[in-house]
Amino acid sequence: MPVIRTVIVGVVLALHTLVLGPVLILHALLTGSVDLLYRVGLAGVLFAMRAAGVRVRVEGLENIPPGVCVFVANHTSNADPPAVVGAIPRRVALLAKREIFRVPIVASALRLASFVPVDRANREAALASVEKTIEHLRKGVSFLIYPEGTRSPDGRLRPFKKGSFVMTIRAGVPLVPVAVIGAHRVQRKGELAIHPGEILVKFLPAVETSSYTAEQRDALIARVHAAIAGALPSDQQPLRGREVGEGGS
Repeated sequence: MPVIRTVIVGVVLALHTLVLGPVLILHALLTGSVDLLYRVGLAGVLFAMRAAGVRVRVEGLENIPPGVCVFVANHTSNADPPAVVGAIPRRVALLAKREIFRVPIVASALRLASFVPVDRANREAALASVEKTIEHLRKGVSFLIYPEGTRSPDGRLRPFKKGSFVMTIRAGVPLVPVAVIGAHRVQRKGELAIHPGEILVKFLPAVETSSYTAEQRDALIARVHAAIAGALPSDQQPLRGREVGEGGS
């Protein structure tokens, strides 16, 4: 029953946040380390997903280079961020909607873990978020980015926005394309219900961005978009004429 599974996920996450959240935040503040906060928080989310009947399969871990990098993934569902983050064998941060940072406890935990709030409706605020992310990257924090800017309504790959690629070029770190398959069937855009199923996370060969300039961002976008599209099944590939170049900034 999708509704029952969704309720279970909500209850598990709420209890996990309310009971353990304050203790883990205090521990992070006292020790200066967010590792325990990150591991326990992620474990709670992954447990909730498994309780809802969601399985995650991972391929291509050998393509992840050592050190700091930016993971770039297609975005089809609220179920794919925890699936991808859980598959990455290191701590990563994300750019997240500013609304999430209004939730007590959650906001403190996200900020401690170097997550960056973003308001795409406000250009100045969005640019400030980019600068903050570059600062974190240079300090050694890897990031997961969704360059489509929002969830795909039909599971198909959409055009990429340019900002995250300029950010990666400026930071001078490797970029790892990630193809996420099946998440749109687990939780569809606009639905709260969670359906049992499998999400496949495929890490593709890394791209060195040090040879690209900001003016060459379109070439980098086309290369990464094509790599992810090529790893997706036919029902998630972009529609003809919507491959790249329509994503704006």
